[in-house]
Amino acid sequence: MKPIIAIAISCLASPAFADEKTPVNYNDHIKPIFRQHCAKCHGDDQQKAGLNLQSFEGAIKGGSGGKAVVAGRASASLLYQAITNTDAEARMPPNQPPLPEAQVKLILAWINDGLRESATSKSLAAIRDLTFKPTASAMVKPDGPPPMPGKLPTVTLPPVNHKLPIVAMDASPWAPLVAVAGQEHVRLIDIQTKKELGVLPFPEGVPHVIRFSRDGAVLLVAGGKPVQSGKAVLFDVRSGKRLAEIGDELDAVLAADLSPDQQLVAIGGSGKIVKVYGTSDGLLKYKLTRHTDWITAIGFSPDGNRLATADRSGGLHLWEPKTGGILLTLAEHKASIPSLHWRNDSRVLATAGEDGLLIWWDVVDGWPAISKPNAHPPKRPEGVYGRLRNGVLGVSFDGNGNLLTAGRDRVVRLWTADGQTTKSFEVSEAIPVTSRISHDGRTLICGDSLGELHFWTLPGTP
Repeated sequence: MKPIIAIAISCLASPAFADEKTPVNYNDHIKPIFRQHCAKCHGDDQQKAGLNLQSFEGAIKGGSGGKAVVAGRASASLLYQAITNTDAEARMPPNQPPLPEAQVKLILAWINDGLRESATSKSLAAIRDLTFKPTASAMVKPDGPPPMPGKLPTVTLPPVNHKLPIVAMDASPWAPLVAVAGQEHVRLIDIQTKKELGVLPFPEGVPHVIRFSRDGAVLLVAGGKPVQSGKAVLFDVRSGKRLAEIGDELDAVLAADLSPDQQLVAIGGSGKIVKVYGTSDGLLKYKLTRHTDWITAIGFSPDGNRLATADRSGGLHLWEPKTGGILLTLAEHKASIPSLHWRNDSRVLATAGEDGLLIWWDVVDGWPAISKPNAHPPKRPEGVYGRLRNGVLGVSFDGNGNLLTAGRDRVVRLWTADGQTTKSFEVSEAIPVTSRISHDGRTLICGDSLGELHFWTLPGTP
């Protein structure tokens, strides 16, 4: 009976849930938990590691290891990491069972809501205004009709036994045009008619990256043959002519992007190094060597002031594009980041993670302004047990700040600028790998793991 009584007393000593009208705060909700579980080692009488959790001031100050709690970001708070550590030897409090789930949720809410001292205290988390404001300079509309393919040369395609997964795709920013990767080629398809307008040959191998320039006139295609070769090629969209060939890799290029002014191309892959070349001469400008795993995603901000690079271990960095100087390290993902995309005002970067995380980053200070830890929750098949893969595979913004995502749950999902789901579309037979929104915002496009394209017209649009 003693353990049951102890649990009952524990529940009475620290309320499991805060009143909906009362914000979670230190005095009413958190201090009772700290007194019960932490104050013996981290209180007024003893402060192991210099940390005193018996007072609000002490909890905010932190200890010898640094700040224990970071307002608005539990994932970066040492205290939250300590009480949720899966290693029993490292978890706090030591030599005791984990804190009850209800108490952990209260601490999580307290930190993420801004570390309020009392019910009337203001949040200590920074106030952020990430309201989307379209920036004309971010999207340079060309004079005259938007670039569309003319009569392209006939291309003989290599024989294939089955379609490849569509690992790369992009939609023109100004025209009803989508470019889709295939075996040693890129298909150009009219979004309105769904008809193929032509093919661009890519004998270098499989295109792993396809990107339209900001004016829609140039197409970047990068890829190669595994453990053999890789490079990036720039094509003229109207004529299909090759404008430049960038890089000479010993493995396929897995990530690449073209700068907004079309002066730089950044590429990366299994070599764990990002290389930045000039497009006019094809010469290497500099290398970025901070990553410790394969480079999986690269993107220049629309204003040209930042370069984002991501890797297979969840590493994510922002760089100064002209010099390659490090600006920020964005630490949140715990697994591969297969896709990233900039909002066209250059204020927000979205990243997709194989850890199931979908994040809108405030790039001014590297803060995860919106974080969805379960953006594409998998459906558990009957009779299947254990952990299910919960990855977000693709992200892309439209011109109005809406975000399109694709996940391992076989769903393509549309989100508003403030992180709310508006529409979901299911791909029943395959996994959606890439996704894009048409230039006019009317059509959602998805390429799947079986090599099929899907088009959905948004309700309320012609």
